[in-house]
Amino acid sequence: MELIPVILSGGVGSRLWPVSREAHPKPFMALPDGQNLIQKTFLRAVKLEGVVEVLTVTNRELLFKTEDEYRTINSSGHAQGYILEPFGRNTAAAVAAAALQLAQTHGPQAHMLVLAADHLIQDEQAFRAAVNKAMALAAQGWLVTFGIKPQYPETGFGYIEAAPGAIVDGALKVERFVEKPDLQTAQGYVAAGNYFWNAGMFCFQVGTVLEELELHAPDVLAAVAKTLEASRVATAPGYSCLSLDADTFATVPDISIDYALMERSRKVATIPCDIGWSDIGSWNAVSELTEADEQGNRFEGEVLAYGSSNNYVNSEERLTALVGVQDLLVVDTPDAVLIAHKDHAQDVKHIVKRLKSEGHTAHLLHQTVHRPWGTYTTLEDGERFKIKRIVVKPKASLSLQMHHHRSEHWIVVSGMAVVVNDDQELMLNTNESTFIRAGHKHRLQNPGVIDLVLIEVQSGDYLGEDDIIRFEDNYGRCDA
Repeated sequence: MELIPVILSGGVGSRLWPVSREAHPKPFMALPDGQNLIQKTFLRAVKLEGVVEVLTVTNRELLFKTEDEYRTINSSGHAQGYILEPFGRNTAAAVAAAALQLAQTHGPQAHMLVLAADHLIQDEQAFRAAVNKAMALAAQGWLVTFGIKPQYPETGFGYIEAAPGAIVDGALKVERFVEKPDLQTAQGYVAAGNYFWNAGMFCFQVGTVLEELELHAPDVLAAVAKTLEASRVATAPGYSCLSLDADTFATVPDISIDYALMERSRKVATIPCDIGWSDIGSWNAVSELTEADEQGNRFEGEVLAYGSSNNYVNSEERLTALVGVQDLLVVDTPDAVLIAHKDHAQDVKHIVKRLKSEGHTAHLLHQTVHRPWGTYTTLEDGERFKIKRIVVKPKASLSLQMHHHRSEHWIVVSGMAVVVNDDQELMLNTNESTFIRAGHKHRLQNPGVIDLVLIEVQSGDYLGEDDIIRFEDNYGRCDA
């Protein structure tokens, strides 16, 4: 049986701020072992039986970053497909788009396994066994969920209530989905034994899910089908990329797959499983991935502690010291520090909401920002000037662009640069520079085989990132 894992990579993970931000969301967070969550999800997916392609549904702005993350781990060259959303429209739209696309490319009998890009599964053998059971059940026409056996009365998860009596091989028919409960209700669920955490993972045949969407969410399916008709797709051997049309996608109802389909269908079953699952939904969950010392402290980076216990510190950039404190979460990044009590780990999202409402960029960008061609790091941002460190990957190129309000001075630190500066084309080596006046078209390219590193000094009346007009671009970001 053909299996296509569909990785949904759309969440921001606001409870994991300041590491998770809109332009560098939770799936790209590096864990203590060096891999990030989307890499782990991809590797877990390609190890399953019958996989012919991995399809990732993500935001258009995250395509090149996702490709970079997969490239470092996909040594076997597994086929990849992408569906690019111009903006988020919730999981029903993502699943419907994937199903319609897979119906065209693999047919209605193919199986799709829907996975979140930002979840962790530590028992991969048990996971593979659960997927095999789910595929067999899906072949019989069921929409299959994965019910995680609850280890404790968690109030932060939704639950699945299963009907008594197995359908086949331990699978249970789903009676209903339950919203996040209060503590007393959650304790009752755990004691009852037929309630499971809803992991948000699904398995079904493409034809079955399209039939059920037509029955229970026809407005979603029709709007997504119309979007696909207006969208463009690029293909190459072992690769496809479907970019969804923004105008038609805006008409798609904003609803989750749980509400749109799973709670309405009578063909839903669950596979109870114990697979070491975590949604890594807070800094408390992240801290559990690091071994504790004798005082219960868990540290990432250089940390000194005196008279302190049961703390978690993530501080990779500088020395952090704790004195006489308990039960704290301390997360240090170059431009923002989080200090929270462990009992309030879920409340970090309120800080992110406030940052957004006040227009503060710390909810959106890190000090180092990833672009298709490399990265830039803001070193200093002052009155009428800004200093950046720019790294351009080998053979990569920035767009041919122009700024109305700022001039730029580029100084090469290492590597080699080809620069278009108005009507000139220059070759710059280490310790050479050029000055680009406001209003001049310019472009930066790395023709070499090592990273190009340069310092950019901007000056002008307005230094915002939106002061840019692109005339030519290798990454489809042209404005003119």
